[in-house]
Amino acid sequence: MLYKNSTMATSINHAGQWTQKPATTNSTSIFNKWAVFTQRQSENKTFWFLLSLVFQGVFFLPLPALLIYYFNAPTLIVVITLTLFFANIIAGMGGAGIQTLLKLFAASMLIHVLMAIICML
Repeated sequence: MLYKNSTMATSINHAGQWTQKPATTNSTSIFNKWAVFTQRQSENKTFWFLLSLVFQGVFFLPLPALLIYYFNAPTLIVVITLTLFFANIIAGMGGAGIQTLLKLFAASMLIHVLMAIICML
């Protein structure tokens, strides 16, 4: 038997048991800070592309000559340096995102610093 004032609890008229809590997290991990930084720098993509090219052209492209001539480093360093340099050029001119550009720039800096330290020891 149906009653006049009773309604079925459907998804349209049923009051949910959900609480309204903001979906914010206050996590301060290094990955979250990196993600926030890259999102803020999305407007400066051209700046980061040009900065990485200039920085690599001034500091990292002469590095193989220095390491090979003075420290008898293997010639594989030339291959690594040119691969990283052209990877940055292709990523920047190919329209890669800001996260890709910054990760490539950071990776090339880290790899070159490690190569220099290893070859000088």
